[in-house]
Amino acid sequence: MPDPDQPKIIVDSDWKSQAQAEKDRLAEQERARAAAAPPPRPAPGADPHAEPEGPICFDDLVRLLATQALMYLGAYPDPQTGRAMVALDVAKVHVDLLGVLEEKTRGNLNEAEQKLLAGVLYELRMQFAEVAKALEKAVREGRISPSQASQAGAGPSAPPPPPSS
Repeated sequence: MPDPDQPKIIVDSDWKSQAQAEKDRLAEQERARAAAAPPPRPAPGADPHAEPEGPICFDDLVRLLATQALMYLGAYPDPQTGRAMVALDVAKVHVDLLGVLEEKTRGNLNEAEQKLLAGVLYELRMQFAEVAKALEKAVREGRISPSQASQAGAGPSAPPPPPSS
């Protein structure tokens, strides 16, 4: 005779169909969540000319201006000549635009956006100073003429921007 203090086990013959229905319901919720999520952003180092996935965001603006500055600091070769393009005056405009963006958005960015902008500005300002010094040195050593340096925007009208504090 069974012990009256032991709980009685009732086996539901429909438990498998209930478990399958729960599994299907969870899978449908996951599909709906995946469909509603924005598509992933391209990974760093991905093709910069590829169509952006998802909505354009603050990071994209910072990267656009940084890429333009880098292009005129000689980081990317001219597609027609294969040689680096150096135009410090144009690079300075893009760095200054990022500086204006930093100033005008102060207190309105999340921590990641603020770190990205501050880091990009710091790196660009350091690269600007290095390229300007290299141009000055090349002129002193006679490797390029002063007119070539001024064509690159390395004249007195384009001093390196101050490092961010």
